[in-house]
Amino acid sequence: MEYIRITSIDDPLFRKMHNLMKEVFPPEEVLEFSLWKEPLEDPGIRVFVALHDGEAVGATEYRYYDDWNVAMTDFTIIGREGLGIGRFLAENRLKDLQSLAAASGKELFGMFAEIYDPYRVQDHAFGGVKPMDPFVRREVLSHLGYKRTDLEYVHPSWNNDGEAVTGLDFCFMPGDDDMNELPAELIVNFLKRYYAVLPEKPQAWNDMVARLEQQDKVTLLPL
Repeated sequence: MEYIRITSIDDPLFRKMHNLMKEVFPPEEVLEFSLWKEPLEDPGIRVFVALHDGEAVGATEYRYYDDWNVAMTDFTIIGREGLGIGRFLAENRLKDLQSLAAASGKELFGMFAEIYDPYRVQDHAFGGVKPMDPFVRREVLSHLGYKRTDLEYVHPSWNNDGEAVTGLDFCFMPGDDDMNELPAELIVNFLKRYYAVLPEKPQAWNDMVARLEQQDKVTLLPL
């Protein structure tokens, strides 16, 4: 299996990856094909595909913020069972991020991720791929060390229609597993930058950010 970075929508592998995204993610979570041009060309956004026998069988997108020394896992796709794709992607992603942090003389502080809560939302089939089942994914991410932030989380729809998307937890995998809280300011700054690309923000998102701005710390809870 190969771990290959995609930096252009003209790369034939991107068409394969985008089709895989549409098979496993709900429509509101998938950015339209042409809108990927700038993100793929952004050096701070890292999109990799797992290639097996010429086919895209998995993918992951993430980014590293040098000024905060944190990363964000945008998505992870496992398109086929029995190939160890999840471990392959997680290991290669962490190695890449650790090398980026090391280039700045740091050790990675941690990584954010939005994680579906299947106990609240049970209608996401994710293309029928069993490793993508929300219950499975949640437990795997817990094993990796992710913890959920203690807040009622919503995010803007990637359709940029101003709708609020619920049913997810905003989580963080600290470099130090004993860490049990985060500065609220870090979360606010991160969310504002991360969602700056979407001008249509739902009021529920604005309210959530406003509440965070009144806090000093946010507790990290078991996932």
